[in-house]
Formats: sequence, structure tokens, C-alpha cells
Amino acid sequence: MRKTILFIAGILISMTAAAQTYTRQAESSEQLSQARQWMAQGLWRNGFTKADPDSTVNAIDFQEQYQRNREQWDALFCWLDSTDVLTIPKGKHPIQGTTLVASVEDSKNAPLARRQSESHYQHIDFQWVVRGTERFALIDHDTSTPNCEWRPDVIHYDYDQSRAMFLDSTPGRFFIFFPQDWHIAKIENEVEGDDQEIRVIVIKVDYVGE
Repeated sequence: MRKTILFIAGILISMTAAAQTYTRQAESSEQLSQARQWMAQGLWRNGFTKADPDSTVNAIDFQEQYQRNREQWDALFCWLDSTDVLTIPKGKHPIQGTTLVASVEDSKNAPLARRQSESHYQHIDFQWVVRGTERFALIDHDTSTPNCEWRPDVIHYDYDQSRAMFLDSTPGRFFIFFPQDWHIAKIENEVEGDDQEIRVIVIKVDYVGE
């Protein structure tokens, strides 16, 4: 029981650190509370119940982007709900009635040194590992610096590995990386006996500014 309590406490500390350093900041506690309530209510699901948002998903960004671009988000979750993501062939699958494309990737995690950090400003990365365990990292804004120009909607960073927050993704939850979520995907995880083979669904949603 004590180990469980300590583990949960560690998660809460990491979540707090993420909100302070690794993602967009709330303008007030009321704004954050309202956005979290909206996300918990699940009106955005459009029937999709196969997975839940990871605790690191920025609720404020999610609510704003859903309200500004509901057509794409509704189509995304409708497609995920109606598609057998484990048996559909790998490759690119257009989502009917939209410009969205679901990328079904049978891939393999790699050591951190071989994976690049990135962020986007025109698109939002929706990522859901549906088979296996994928490790993500969020890199902090205070010590990370771009190491290239935008090409055209991606930029990479030099970062302090000791300040990165690592998260293991499993089929029960999905991740959404907004422009201020600087991230690394497909990192080799440390799950004993895991062969590092994964299947992941990646959908790039248009980012809509004010």
C-alpha cells in the first residue's frame, strides 16, 4: 500500500511539473478547472470510449481547439470509434468528409539517442498506441532551444535529458501534443520482456488560432 501511495504521489508531482514547465500555462485556476471539467464530461467523444485522454493532455488547449474546429475533432473520434484499429491495414487512411488522414503505423521503439524532439505550429499531433507500449517524452521550455529552422511545420530542439518527463503510453489512453507541447515519440521503453513493437494511430489536426 505504501508503495502504491508513493507511486501515485510521484505521478501527481510529475503532472504538476508538466503543467508548470512543459505545456501551455493556465491564465487562472478557474480557467484550468473549467477546462478539466469540460474534458471530463466527454461531450467531445462522439461515441468514442476505447481510450481516455492522458493526464498530460492540456485541457485548455483541447477545449479551445475543439470549439474552434469541431468538425475535424468530431470526425476524428467518429473514425476511431467505427474503425477496427487493430486489423485495419497499415498506411494512410483518409477520414471521409475531411482533409484529415489517419496514419496507421506498425513501428518499433528506438533508443532515446535515435529519436528527435519536435513541435508543430500549424498542426496538432493526436497519437494513440493501440498495441504495445510506446514511451513519450516532454521536454521543458526553460532549457530547450531550437537547433534548426522550421521545415515547414516541424522544428527540433537541443534539450536537457535530465529535465525531460518520460511517459509510457498504452492502449487505454491517448496523447495530444499542441504547439507548446515539445515532445519525443517512439522511445524504447523499459517494460521487462517487451519487444518494443508497437502499432500507433497518428492524426494531424489543423491548429486554429484566435
